[in-house]
Amino acid sequence: MSVAQAQADMRQGYHGGAPGILASALAWSVAAGFAALASPQQAVWALLVGGMFIHPVGVLGCKLLGSRGAHAKGNPFGLLAGASTFWLIFCLPIAYLLSLHLPGLFFPAMLLVIGGRYLVFATVYGLRLYWALGLVLAASGFALAALGASVFAGALAGAVLEAVFGMAGLVLHRRGAAAGG
Repeated sequence: MSVAQAQADMRQGYHGGAPGILASALAWSVAAGFAALASPQQAVWALLVGGMFIHPVGVLGCKLLGSRGAHAKGNPFGLLAGASTFWLIFCLPIAYLLSLHLPGLFFPAMLLVIGGRYLVFATVYGLRLYWALGLVLAASGFALAALGASVFAGALAGAVLEAVFGMAGLVLHRRGAAAGG
């Protein structure tokens, strides 16, 4: 399987990754709701727990949109996506410990971590959208931290940015599918 074939398989199998981005936006939205209506720590837990459901909800979204929600057996980019998941998981304890001392930095830190993961997805899917998404999330995380933004602002930024890029991903996938790509 060539690199181009592996990337095409990932795009076809996961609807260009857009349902996963939208599932992530949903998790960030729930966290923003907890930040607005409950407490910073409940918002942190909302994102941590909600994050466990991003992949299954994304796969369900893929299937509802007509994609397999899986990649071909032997696709090496499946392993790369999995490795980036472990990297994300390894970063969670640090972000959580940060939230115990400086709650306002948890969501900016998560924007940086998740932004970095999306840069890996630029290779997994072969789409420049993920370069833009990763860099925008990381820049937003840095800006929110530098500005001392509220917990709600950090969670809302993640929700809005991922929703916008998720919708853009759906449009790009449809255009690519219509063009035979």
